[in-house]
Amino acid sequence: MKLPEEYLINMQNLLKEDFRKYVDCFSMPSFNGLRINTSKISVADFLKISPFHLTPVPWCPEGFYYSEEDKPSQHPYYHAGLYYLQEPSAMAPGAFLPVEPDDVVLDGCRAPGGKTTQLASRLTSGLLISNDISSSRQQATLKNIERHGFKNVYVTSTDISAFSENTFDKILLDAPCSGEGMFRRDPSLIASWEKRNHEYYRPIQKELIDKAISLLKDGGMLLYSTCTFNPHEDEEVIEYALKNHPEMSLRDMNKHPLFAPGINDLDRCARLYPFLLNGEGHFLALLQKNGTSEKSEIINFPSFSNDSLNEFLSMISCDYSSGTTFRIGNKVYYSDHPFVTSGIMTLRSGLLLGEMKKERFEPSQHLAMSLKQDQFWQTVSFSCGDERVERYLKGETIQADSTCQGWVLVCVDGYPLGFAKADGHKLKNKIEAGHRKL
Repeated sequence: MKLPEEYLINMQNLLKEDFRKYVDCFSMPSFNGLRINTSKISVADFLKISPFHLTPVPWCPEGFYYSEEDKPSQHPYYHAGLYYLQEPSAMAPGAFLPVEPDDVVLDGCRAPGGKTTQLASRLTSGLLISNDISSSRQQATLKNIERHGFKNVYVTSTDISAFSENTFDKILLDAPCSGEGMFRRDPSLIASWEKRNHEYYRPIQKELIDKAISLLKDGGMLLYSTCTFNPHEDEEVIEYALKNHPEMSLRDMNKHPLFAPGINDLDRCARLYPFLLNGEGHFLALLQKNGTSEKSEIINFPSFSNDSLNEFLSMISCDYSSGTTFRIGNKVYYSDHPFVTSGIMTLRSGLLLGEMKKERFEPSQHLAMSLKQDQFWQTVSFSCGDERVERYLKGETIQADSTCQGWVLVCVDGYPLGFAKADGHKLKNKIEAGHRKL
């Protein structure tokens, strides 16, 4: 791998006596990680059933390294949403933003939703707005939200300035950057760096952090992160924010011992170097706005009701009365914490229950994945080694061991994969096309 001469000079000036250790990293393999979806299964319970060779990621309690031969993306548990595949260092931003269960949180930019799924798993009564300016990139986020079964996420696509000021308790701003920390894992980023280095990204990052600070409530916290090493995109942006926003202060993250401190007297920031840990490069800084504020009031929208919808919901033991069921076009949504998105492109407004086809309600894949096995009136569960699991994931009709009629929740080892329509032993596949195994 040939690194640009200008880049090598910059890194030598930054790392000094550690420069040779950094260069030597490029002859070593990168690391693969998965993060357990604790909204579906505890870490302890997953480790009991895991077929993989896992070792812990030190800075993320639910994160683990896996071996290349494990191929976790091919396992039924992946399609059940029990884990998310994520580069280990990329788990750090979501781990170090101090999210409380009832917070209103903004994941400000960056599909495909790895950090969104991490933050959503930490919210119980709160709300997460997952935003990226590119609606096409957000399609991947949408699919990940559905697979993981999250009810408490709105997926939007807009410039973050479209949101109202003083709205969010916590914000994760994983800013677009020159990607220097990912050169080993993705050498194609080197060509991109030669076209667009820190000179291109620095003004974008400063504009984004200005906007994000205005959206933060008094007392709220903002975690700024990049996957680059360049101080112009890292510490300089934090210095700019502190200088131009005196209401902001830099917080100590109680960072992991494997993380290096920031430079330029910003030792409360964290730098992740591949020669110090088993992962790629990242930068983290945690800021807090002065003052205190009240929690957001929950807005109640007019609730939608329909006989066909109500009949289907009667098969589910979840209580949907504590939130709001509402209709947008033909689609029916549920949210514990409705959020006003007028004028904002919104791809998902909480939990998509399903779609009204004339007056008939058709349940969604998202709804199936949001349930637990014992929450639906009729379920069938196959072991992960049963060939019917693979056939179901490919969209085929399969046979149940016992007779069933009507809607059935199909599970693998007790974890939902999707719906089927039963007629005796025959299970007509209802898994949505975008979630089928190719």
